[in-house]
Amino acid sequence: MTNPTTSAPSILVTGGAGYIGSHAVLALEQAGYQVVILDSLEYGHQDLVEQHLNATLIKGNTTDRDLLDQLFTQYDFVAVMHFAAYIAVGESVTAPADYYRNNVYGTLNLLQAMQVAGIKQFVFSSTCAIYGPPKTVPIPEDHPKNPISPYASSKLMVEMMLKDFQKAYGLQSVCFRYFNAAGADPQGRLGEDHNPETHLIPLVLQTALGTRDHISIYGTDYTTRDGTCIRDYIHVADLADAHVKGVQYLIDGGETAFINLGNGNGFTVKEVIETARKVTGHPIPALECGRRPGDPPSLIGSSEHARQRLKWTPQYADLETIISHAWQWHQKRHG
Repeated sequence: MTNPTTSAPSILVTGGAGYIGSHAVLALEQAGYQVVILDSLEYGHQDLVEQHLNATLIKGNTTDRDLLDQLFTQYDFVAVMHFAAYIAVGESVTAPADYYRNNVYGTLNLLQAMQVAGIKQFVFSSTCAIYGPPKTVPIPEDHPKNPISPYASSKLMVEMMLKDFQKAYGLQSVCFRYFNAAGADPQGRLGEDHNPETHLIPLVLQTALGTRDHISIYGTDYTTRDGTCIRDYIHVADLADAHVKGVQYLIDGGETAFINLGNGNGFTVKEVIETARKVTGHPIPALECGRRPGDPPSLIGSSEHARQRLKWTPQYADLETIISHAWQWHQKRHG
């Protein structure tokens, strides 16, 4: 890990103590940037920041305008990278007000503070959920937008704001629409640790560790190769690399872009479980259940735009590698 000097360009990373945000901070530091993290620590992990990152950690929320103004006065940021958001789809349905306040109002507050400070480069953590049920697979960036949850709607609203801010104020942004972030830092320093956990791979690995009795498979009658849902899993280190490339693209004069981040291929739920059995050496009991409402059979993203625009290539596209890195992390963190 590099130790950026005071002359290194500084970047504000909101939500930088979270899963994807912390990996992005690590990648930024390795690329020579100085990083300040703004994180409420509602879901982020202060211990991981203090143990493995050189960043300055500020506890706070993007809804706090006074704090934002103070940060933009104190530091000379060249760009802002924004991960701070609530992300639980189911919770967004039952508590939409929280999601619109945090994800939409918090972002608007941040953008207005940036505008006053004269910061013109912004990297946004969006989601493939804005597309809704896919009409074509792989999903291209110009696919119709049909969010089916308040979470997805909140992300699309921010994308719409960013288009308007570009026209009105000259703000240039990169919106990354993720597919299924997975894996962990290959050296085992950082990884996925949500509470409660909702993502398939960590749930499978919790079963391997014995903290869960079984993994549930929701739906085995889809029109896929083994009847279970297909998802595009992208290694979190590859996501982080794309964010560094996105920042550099903007600093070099690039204009606003909306970019999918996926591997361009997918794996079924059963394939994930079987690969985890191979990696961990554990039987991982599985229970077949009925479908969950709103689960499309297949979600795979076209990543051609990222490859061409940012010269980005995933380094860890193999499912076994993704699960191996996650398993190394989960054994260290929870074993």
